[in-house]
Amino acid sequence: MEQGVVIFRIFSIPVTGYIITMWGVMATLLVMGLIVRANLQKVPGRFQMLAEFSLDGMLRYFSGVIGSEKLARKYFPILMTFFLLILFCNWSGLLPGAGHFAAFHPPTSTWSVTAALGIISFFLTQVAGIREKGWRYFGHFLQPFFFMLPLNLIDELVRPLSLSLRLFGNVFGEEMVVGVFLSLVPYFSPIPMQLLGLLFGFIQALVFSTLATVYISLAVAEHH
Repeated sequence: MEQGVVIFRIFSIPVTGYIITMWGVMATLLVMGLIVRANLQKVPGRFQMLAEFSLDGMLRYFSGVIGSEKLARKYFPILMTFFLLILFCNWSGLLPGAGHFAAFHPPTSTWSVTAALGIISFFLTQVAGIREKGWRYFGHFLQPFFFMLPLNLIDELVRPLSLSLRLFGNVFGEEMVVGVFLSLVPYFSPIPMQLLGLLFGFIQALVFSTLATVYISLAVAEHH
């Protein structure tokens, strides 16, 4: 997969535009989090109320997916991190100059980034299963019969691949479509395309975090 132009190197490690943009997204989220935390009030203002309402809504959503509010609260920080990181990475592609400058490329439009997110989701699932069930967790690879072990292992390993390819394909495809529309009707398509980009970016972030939640729920479920 195309990794982008190397902007500079750190101890021979190449740093591309995708990485720089990812750093920018992470810095933005960090600053926003620090600002919100520093301005927390017992009597919340409008912005704090909106933030609390959004977080509570996402917690209830993940609780419904995973089937337990207790489990959802336990894994909510990383699930919400998935959602916000992917959302802001997707939306970074809507900013002026995205994709036109060497140091500015939407991170989720390259497979190396989405693959890393898929791998993190894979290890998160294994850790959750072991954490909740102990070594009994590995027994589900033998369900419903012991000779299903190879197929169950393949299924487990394919999940991060499918997660990464789904996110990469949808974001990359969306950028291609937007680019074609902008070249055909540059004066009339930008606003509708931007609005659709906001919607698609949100949906892709929600789909990834939802599937990660589903995989956790499957890992911690009791098998009979």
